[in-house]
Amino acid sequence: MKVLTPLLALLVLCSSLISEDMTENNNTLDKYISKYKKEQFNYDYEKNEAESSKLRDTWIDPLFLNYSYQVSEAYGGESISQKKSIKFDQKIFQSGGIYFGIKYAEASRRYANYSIDVAKRKMVKEAVSLLMQIKQTSLKIKKQKLQIKNSEISLSQKKEQYLSGQLDSGFLDNAVIERNFVIQSLYDIETAKERLISTFHAISDLDYQNVLIPKLEIIEIKDFLTNNIVLKFTKSDIEKTQNLKNVTIAKYLPELRVQAGYNWDSLKNPNFGGTTVQTPKDTAYLNYGFRVSMPLDVKSFNDMESTRVDYLKSQIVLEDKKRELQAIYEQVMQNIENFDKKKLLSLENKEIYTKLLNETKELFSAGYKTEYDVGLLENSVAISEIDYQIFEIDKQLELLTLYEMYKKEY
Repeated sequence: MKVLTPLLALLVLCSSLISEDMTENNNTLDKYISKYKKEQFNYDYEKNEAESSKLRDTWIDPLFLNYSYQVSEAYGGESISQKKSIKFDQKIFQSGGIYFGIKYAEASRRYANYSIDVAKRKMVKEAVSLLMQIKQTSLKIKKQKLQIKNSEISLSQKKEQYLSGQLDSGFLDNAVIERNFVIQSLYDIETAKERLISTFHAISDLDYQNVLIPKLEIIEIKDFLTNNIVLKFTKSDIEKTQNLKNVTIAKYLPELRVQAGYNWDSLKNPNFGGTTVQTPKDTAYLNYGFRVSMPLDVKSFNDMESTRVDYLKSQIVLEDKKRELQAIYEQVMQNIENFDKKKLLSLENKEIYTKLLNETKELFSAGYKTEYDVGLLENSVAISEIDYQIFEIDKQLELLTLYEMYKKEY
């Protein structure tokens, strides 16, 4: 307990320091994608609104305006005929089909909006993930440079021991190989960082060197499922397929349409067999009525059964999705717990190395230890500090898996 108490205190202190450096409003994650990406998503939302409005109003039939002008030249005379009309043939009842059609259009709008939300959050996650990986890779570069220093110190020690006859050349060769390996690893890490930076710049306008990593907090399982856009997307599919099922059924039930029209006819200089007859008066008249119809289609049962099956399947998909999301949540929590253990271990290592470093400095002052020993331990203390920060970013990357699907609606 004497060891754990200061370690836990240090853990809390380090966490607060990281929070100060990394705190961001979790509801502003959209800022991490570029202006052009956001504009594209905005146009997707606008198009969806237009498409859903068009779908909502499909039951409204057009009003037809007609005009015709015809000239007839025969027997040396010229007669002119004009006709104008305004007609409509409008469905006003379809056994609930109109109502469910409007409901289907609204459900389709929500479904499409959620699909855009899912795609947008996926891109946001990619941008934030790249940013976190860039920061983490920078830490790994610092750590690798410290390991290179340690390998160089070890090589210098082996050289002195070899020249003094305390070691054979095999130990010296191994030290050279180890140094070359850690240097090559540094080059690999630097190359990986450049790739991450290039990918980040392709989807974000931000400067990775100055922007802060968002500080993501643990989400409770109930909150995660309640504000889960993937789950809302799946639920909206149920609503959409349910209304489509009702629309499909109504399509094969009685339909009532009203019809009306206004007509105007004009005929000038008429003739019959070459004989000019009296020009009739212009005529204008109304016609109106209604029509009831009901299709008898041998495919109706199969059509309705198909939509019914889609609806039943969407309900099963929802339950399966809930279980899948719960499993993802539990896995993320397990991974976070492991990273917390690694963070605590890095703090324990730091405490051990710090104690050894202080003792080694005293022995160095007394002439019992070398400068090499002091340098190795100083680097080990610094490496432990970097390990803590690396594991913290690993933890944030795990939480990002949840935040990709998490969005509160106010």
